[in-house]
Amino acid sequence: MTAFPSAKTCLLYFDDEQGAAERLATASGLALWPVQRHRFPDGELRLTLPVDVAGRMPERAVLLRSLHQPNEKLIELLLAARAARDLGVRHLTLVAPYLAYMRQDIAFHPGEAVSQRIVGPFLASLFDAVVSVDPHLHRVATLEEAVPAAQTQVISGALLLADWIAQQRPGAMLMGPDGESAQWVAQAAERHGFDYAVCTKERHGDRSVTVVLPPVNVQGRCVVLLDDMASTGHTLAQATRLLRAAGAVSVDVAVTHALIDAAALDALYAAGVGQFWSTDCVDHPTNAVAMAGALAQALQHLKV
Repeated sequence: MTAFPSAKTCLLYFDDEQGAAERLATASGLALWPVQRHRFPDGELRLTLPVDVAGRMPERAVLLRSLHQPNEKLIELLLAARAARDLGVRHLTLVAPYLAYMRQDIAFHPGEAVSQRIVGPFLASLFDAVVSVDPHLHRVATLEEAVPAAQTQVISGALLLADWIAQQRPGAMLMGPDGESAQWVAQAAERHGFDYAVCTKERHGDRSVTVVLPPVNVQGRCVVLLDDMASTGHTLAQATRLLRAAGAVSVDVAVTHALIDAAALDALYAAGVGQFWSTDCVDHPTNAVAMAGALAQALQHLKV
């Protein structure tokens, strides 16, 4: 195994996120140290962490892992964090541009596990600091409440999306597809003086929603639907059809986290969406806005 040169702080990453890791390393100046994975026939994982010639790691390390498709990744974090401590890391930061299991913050039916209350403390037990982008926090006000680590940093992807929208659709009206999107829409609108409004939504199970447009005139307007994430795309498709029927000349979508698959994306285009833009928090063909610079700045603000 290759021995890595000594460094004050290293950036740990997995091979499926090499591109994102390289961008963050360039922006932050951190040395890239890859974590090797081996999968056994029964599905178990063996991780091998990089070490220097003395078989040790730096006292400070940053681990990059965006937590879409999260279940196996949570085991990776458990193994990597514990091993890093054994190898000499004293301060360990998780950079999770997308933070999974934040959406369920209350039990809707008897017996349901409230994932935010379980996964958040689990991550806090492994890491001294957690950095994320637009985490889906609804009934809690701060990331620290959901992930009670010693330090947390939240970056706004909505603000950088606003910069992109200002270039692509000057004078656009921003529209939130539901009440939960209001915080991000308001941030983005204020940055560039966009007009904005927010739809209301009634949800009936995981895949059935009813969208109601706000009482604003969209006739002849370019509208951009903005939210923290797109998953099934059903709400966005309904909102798009309503906006086009109300006279919007174009409807585009901008999201921080593109969790949407190809079929759902095609359905959005069929509903009338012109362009779909996302940040690179989740690797996706629609990525238009890079977050590495903002993530590097957040790392600089951590107290180590």
